[in-house]
Amino acid sequence: MATNGLAYEVTDAHSWCIDTGLNRPRHTACYLLHDDGELAFIDTGTRNNVAGLVQLIQQLGFSTDQVRWILPTHVHLDHAGGAGALLSHCKNATLATHARGLPHLIDPSRLQQGAIAVYGRETFEHAFGSLIPAAENRCHVLEDGEPLALGKRHLSFIDTPGHANHHGCFFDYESASLYTGDSFGLHYRELDYQGVPWLMATTTPVAFNPESWMKSLDKMMAMQPNLVCLTHFGPLQQPIKWQQQLRDSIHRHADIALAEERSGDTEGRMQRLARALMEDALSQLRQHHPGLSRASIEQLLADDIKLNSQGLEIWLIRRAKKTAAKSG
Repeated sequence: MATNGLAYEVTDAHSWCIDTGLNRPRHTACYLLHDDGELAFIDTGTRNNVAGLVQLIQQLGFSTDQVRWILPTHVHLDHAGGAGALLSHCKNATLATHARGLPHLIDPSRLQQGAIAVYGRETFEHAFGSLIPAAENRCHVLEDGEPLALGKRHLSFIDTPGHANHHGCFFDYESASLYTGDSFGLHYRELDYQGVPWLMATTTPVAFNPESWMKSLDKMMAMQPNLVCLTHFGPLQQPIKWQQQLRDSIHRHADIALAEERSGDTEGRMQRLARALMEDALSQLRQHHPGLSRASIEQLLADDIKLNSQGLEIWLIRRAKKTAAKSG
C-alpha cells in the first residue's frame, strides 16, 4: 500500500512499517504504533517525507492530534531529520530521545553541518532538506529503562550505544517487539536466501564502538524479543537466532580497520577500507546467496559501504588520538 509516494505494510495489529522512500524502495523505514486512540512514531525519516507521514495518519483514519510520542532512536538524519517538522504538525506530541541526541534536534545547526560534511551539500539538500528545530518545551530526555505509556500499551527505552553513542531502542512489552534503529544492523530483503536473512553492521560516522555494541546486543537480546523492527529495513522475526550474524559482521569491520591501523599508512586509507569492506561483503554473500551477481551486490551496498568506511576512518583517527594522549 502507498500514499503520497510512501509505501507501508502492517507489522502487527498495532503497528505499521512505513517506507520513507529515502535512496530506494525498502531502504529506510519508520514505524507508526497505535493503541487506544494514541499514536507514536519511532523514527521519522527526513523532513522531505513528513507530508507523506501526515497524509498516512489521515488515510489510516487518525488525526495528527492523536500523536502522543515522536521517538527517534538516534539523531542521524535518515532516522530523525523530520522530527522537528513532524512535531510542528502534531500539537499534542512530545519528542523524546537520548540525552546526547536531543540537543541536536532542538538546535540542528551542527547536525546539519555535519551531515553536509559527510554527504556533500547537493546530496544533503536533495535527500534531507533543511532541518526544522524542535520546540524545546515539547521535548523530553529519555533515561535507560524509562517507561513510556501509549494508550494501554507499555514501551520502554533502552540505551544501546555502539552504532552511535546516543542510540536507543524501544521495546513494546505487549508484542515483544524491539524497535532497533541501527542497533540490529542492516537487513535488506533482496539479500534473503531461502528464508535466511543476511545482516551487516552499519558503522556510519561518527561514533562506532564495537565493545559498546556487543554489550548493547546483550542487553537487547536479554529482553527476548519476538521481533526486531529495523530502520534498514523492516521487521525481522527470530532475532536471537540471527544475532550472531551481526556480531560477526561487527568483528569483521573492526578487524579490517585494525589491520589498516597496524599498517601505519594513513594515505588513501578510507578508500582501502571501502574496498576491503566490499570484498568482505562479496565473500560473505557468495556463501549465503550464490545466485547474486557481483554487480547487483555492489549496487545494493555501495552507499552503505562508503558510509561504513567513513565511520571506520573516524574510529581509527580517534583511537590514534587516545594513544597519543596516553603516551604524552
